[in-house]
Amino acid sequence: MKYIKVLLQIGLGFGLLSAGISHLTTARAEFRAQVPTWLPLDADFVVIASGIVEISLGIGLLILWKQLPRKLIGLAAALFFIAIFPGNLSQWINGVSAFGLDTDQARFMRLFFQPVLVFWALISTNAYRLLRRKKT
Repeated sequence: MKYIKVLLQIGLGFGLLSAGISHLTTARAEFRAQVPTWLPLDADFVVIASGIVEISLGIGLLILWKQLPRKLIGLAAALFFIAIFPGNLSQWINGVSAFGLDTDQARFMRLFFQPVLVFWALISTNAYRLLRRKKT
C-alpha cells in the first residue's frame, strides 16, 4: 500500500505541475472562462495565481517526503481543490464550454471528479491523519 500511495502522490504532483503550467501558457483562455463572474477579482489574475499555486503544490508533492511536510502539502492540495470547486460549479450553472466540456451533462459529470481529487490528495499523502480527532 505504501508504494501505491507514493505513486499516487507522484501522479498528483505531476498533474498539478502540468495544470499549473498550462494556466500560465496554453490553456489560459480556457481557465479564464471558468472563473465565476461573481468573484470580485480580475479573471486573468485568478488564473495566474491559481496556476502558481498549482505549480507550487505540484513541486511540493514531488519533493516533500518527510511525514509532516508531506501531510501538510496534501492537506493544502485538498483545500485548494475545494477552493476551486466554485469555478467548476459556475461553469456548469452558466453553461460555459471549456476543456471539451461542451454539454450540460459533461459539465455536471465533472463536478463529481473534484471530490475524487480531494480524496486523492488526502489519501496519497496521509493528510487525512491530520484531520482525525485525537482521543483524550
